[in-house]
Amino acid sequence: MERQGRREEEEETGSTLSTRREEEEEEEEEEEEEEEEEVMKEGAKDKVICGHTPISASSSFPSFPFLSSSLCRGGGGGGEEDEVRVSIVTIEDESCPSEPFGIDSHRETTNRIERSYGEGDEKEEGEREGDEEEKEDEEEEANSDEREEEEEENDEVTSPSLHLLSQMKRKLDHGPDGRPFPSGKKRCKGKAYLSPASLVQSTTPTTFGDLRLANGHSAQRRRVTSGPPPSGLQDWLHTFQAWSGPERLLVLDELIDRCETSQVKHMMQVIEPQFQRDFISLLPKELALYVLTFLAPRDLLQAAQTCRYWRILAEDNLLWREKCREEGVSEYASCRRRECSRPGVAASPWKSAYIRQHRIENNWRKGDTGEPMVLKGHDDHVITCLQFSGDLIVSGSDDNTLKVWSAVTGKCLRTLTGHTGGVWCSQMADTTVISGSTDRTLRVWDAERGECVHTLYGHTSTVRCMGLHGNRVVSGSRDTTLRVWDVLTGRCEHVLTGHVAAVRCVQYDGRRVVSGGYDYMVKVWDPETEACLHTLQGHTNRVYSLQFDGVFVVSGSLDTSIRVWDAETGGCVHTLTGHQSLTSGMELRDNILVSGNADSTVRVWDVRTGQCLHTLQGPMKHQSAVTCLQFCRGLVLSSSDDGTVKLWDLKTGAWLRDVVALQSRGSGGVVWRIRASDTRLVCAAGSRNGTEETKLLVLDFDLEDQKTKTETE
Repeated sequence: MERQGRREEEEETGSTLSTRREEEEEEEEEEEEEEEEEVMKEGAKDKVICGHTPISASSSFPSFPFLSSSLCRGGGGGGEEDEVRVSIVTIEDESCPSEPFGIDSHRETTNRIERSYGEGDEKEEGEREGDEEEKEDEEEEANSDEREEEEEENDEVTSPSLHLLSQMKRKLDHGPDGRPFPSGKKRCKGKAYLSPASLVQSTTPTTFGDLRLANGHSAQRRRVTSGPPPSGLQDWLHTFQAWSGPERLLVLDELIDRCETSQVKHMMQVIEPQFQRDFISLLPKELALYVLTFLAPRDLLQAAQTCRYWRILAEDNLLWREKCREEGVSEYASCRRRECSRPGVAASPWKSAYIRQHRIENNWRKGDTGEPMVLKGHDDHVITCLQFSGDLIVSGSDDNTLKVWSAVTGKCLRTLTGHTGGVWCSQMADTTVISGSTDRTLRVWDAERGECVHTLYGHTSTVRCMGLHGNRVVSGSRDTTLRVWDVLTGRCEHVLTGHVAAVRCVQYDGRRVVSGGYDYMVKVWDPETEACLHTLQGHTNRVYSLQFDGVFVVSGSLDTSIRVWDAETGGCVHTLTGHQSLTSGMELRDNILVSGNADSTVRVWDVRTGQCLHTLQGPMKHQSAVTCLQFCRGLVLSSSDDGTVKLWDLKTGAWLRDVVALQSRGSGGVVWRIRASDTRLVCAAGSRNGTEETKLLVLDFDLEDQKTKTETE
């Protein structure tokens, strides 16, 4: 009975112990399940954040053979295979294209890999029974670790998982093309850069699908959605994977030969982006900026749209200052009108200046100006002279008055009255206006206040021409003399005599005075000594136009010729022939001369060689005499008695468009005078037979600037 009782107690004790063991095992299993659920939750969180599903090493991936075979710890053994989950992460929007991953995603991936391996170790240790087995396993693991280190040193990794891990470590020390990063190289500019030491384990792109994975593209994404895959595709893929590398290349060559053009194009669209590298972001900033200096401004603007770091580089102010210098843009623009659209990226004022100048250039050439502003005044009288400075326009007429206009609003601000004869010539500097009249006087005006500051008496006949430099003005008259005046005091300082007929044109550069007259002669003067330095003889008729740049004197005559003279020696350098009538107007700049003639043509000359570069004519040429010329920004503007203003390309001589065409063109409408700046064109138009009313036409080619000023007012 006692034995039977002991047996029952032992059985109860054994059952209690076994129950406790079962409960402990169940608790351990529950804890392991909870840990696995936490890992799965983290994987699901990655799925929500990155938009991709975690990949299991035990899953079947025909296009990822290394995942199905080499992520099993310990090779092939009797124990359970540890499941390793790798999350697919995408590149952040603001990261550089050369960054395959964000740093946070790398660390999360590494932590999950380490956690999965740790959980596998806990499972194996829980399943082992007895302290002796644990010691033996630990010794075996220590030995295996030593063997692994030796095998890694000898580059002989036999285990697939260890091979994968060693490949991942090795890949981290190399760039996307397999080359090692040189020491000291600056990493890609982004929020952070993944250093080789920051990760212990990662994935090695061994196939093109893996490369797409590494670059942030989903392995499940496919461009082709024409229908279900063909039968036997998976078998064919398994067969392809079983072939060796040379065999695969041979098959690919044969496959490409049998593809249609659209299919090859599809392959290129999928493959090419994966091998593109952002070399600019890998360079130090100084070298990257040096590379960008070789780009044209338009290419630089496109490069700024690549990514955020490229945009930061492309906004460098010194870079754009150099580009503006190359393009001849000298105006330093304020960026108040064009704010940067992205916060944190400073706008370059020099870039804004280039964009503004480029916009103005397009408006000139393509005609995006809207309707011209019409300023009506002077009744039906002829506008004989035209000047404008800043936002002020001054027109002089044979009605004895001058009018001051606003180039912004088009309003007549004031009328300058005082002359008793028609106004035939004028000059303007800032708000100071000087006018010459048939009443034999000159008047100095303050255009802002509308007051006459000085009346200059001395000439005995019509004041026909004048030249202004600084505070001095030189006037030429039909009385055959020239007078030098101080604008501030109104005093006549010098009188230059020597012409024997009316003085028709004059030029003054502050050092020398050059005059041309109806006596067929051109004279060069020293205004301080009142001496005539040279008398340039050669023309056989009246001299009507002059240009002087300090080196060359260019004279145009009724004898149809244009002569180029050396201002220092007085010798004739070239005689330019080709025009058939009176040269009515000329413009000289940077050794390029543009001449307009009564024969309805415009010619472009090189005064150094005497060669005619272009004759601006053809089907779109003027139909009557050319009345006035201007050229700027590589463009030539010509007005004519035919009622049009034409725009020409200075380099090619090609007609671009008619900037102005009066309604009465061809039937009496005339454009008498034109004045142009970089952003505006002012035309004085009317008619001699009453078909067109007298008016000013103002065209503004800086539309954004005009809009801003209007809103401000």
